[in-house]
Amino acid sequence: MSETLRRLTAEGVSIWLDDISRERLRTGNLEQLVREKNVTGVTSNPTIFAKALSKGSAYDDQVRDLAVRGVDVEEAVRAITTYDIRWGCDVLRPVHDRTEGLDGRVSIEVDPRLARETEKTIAEARALWWMVDRPNLLIKIPATVEGLPAISAALAEGISVNVTLIFSLERYGQVVDAFFEGLERARANGRDLSQIASVASFFVSRVDTEIDKRLDKIGSAEAAKLRGKSGVANARLAYALYEEKFSSERWQALKAAGARPQRPLWASTGVKDPTLPDTLYVDQLIAPGTVNTMPEATLEAVADHAEVPGNTVQNAYDDARAHMEALKAVGVDYDDVVRVLEDEGVEKFETSWNELLGTIGRELEAARSRDGAAGGGGA
Repeated sequence: MSETLRRLTAEGVSIWLDDISRERLRTGNLEQLVREKNVTGVTSNPTIFAKALSKGSAYDDQVRDLAVRGVDVEEAVRAITTYDIRWGCDVLRPVHDRTEGLDGRVSIEVDPRLARETEKTIAEARALWWMVDRPNLLIKIPATVEGLPAISAALAEGISVNVTLIFSLERYGQVVDAFFEGLERARANGRDLSQIASVASFFVSRVDTEIDKRLDKIGSAEAAKLRGKSGVANARLAYALYEEKFSSERWQALKAAGARPQRPLWASTGVKDPTLPDTLYVDQLIAPGTVNTMPEATLEAVADHAEVPGNTVQNAYDDARAHMEALKAVGVDYDDVVRVLEDEGVEKFETSWNELLGTIGRELEAARSRDGAAGGGGA
């Protein structure tokens, strides 16, 4: 393991991989990353699955079996994705056991087309929890207004949740409140709170992408100085809010009942602006009790040359607040930024999900055609 990754872990950051595929599982690559890069968790999303299905032949046998059975494309998507997630959970199970349930987690997202529908999201979360059937699973539920009650409902039933697509500080506060409510209901239902896990996925690089676009349009020297700093500032203020929320009496009562905190997870940590350091969203967001989920390219960059100077969050709150004030002063509307990012985030995942449906649908049809041709003929 690289010394950089060792130091990062020592600072209290859990290293998760933002990727999964049948090929990665079949070749033992995920096990290798656990062993050599200290990867202790995996996150997935519709875009990741769409990419995995579009490459290679790793899914061919399962697709053929599904075609023979005559399943529809919706059922095929669930069968394929939950198979990978279940396998990933098994690979990470030793980490889960060693860390007493803190890490070793693998996430699967509810159908993103349900992001604005509370009851359907709850039903989908139950279905995925049942289908994967692993204690180290996390069900990803988007932090839309409609997703908040679904988060509470899932937690109340003992379903561990990864809350995704968080961009704004206000929404993050609502997510923590939904977490508290879910655990309070679980406690009232007699559930063991120590067995319920949750992370809150706060997106980082997309904030810079949207705000920097607006800063470039403003075009002033003052605006130019603010480029590439907003994602980190926003995330640092989220951690400050985390500290505030998890020092409350409400949380202390849950903690006394055995609950684990909902850890902040830094998502979207691959740098999209080539002028920025490729490890920016890792070495500038080091704080205890956090998760950083990285694309493999970012993980390799961090292992190779990231700096780990110690905690880079808790001593930077004043600078973060000053940066957000400076954005306001040059004319960047934060509330509009995070609204646009949430809408775009849901839309992008819906698009990827539809691509996934289309890819699997075509492969099912191709498999049925091949089988039909093979079974044809006669005297």
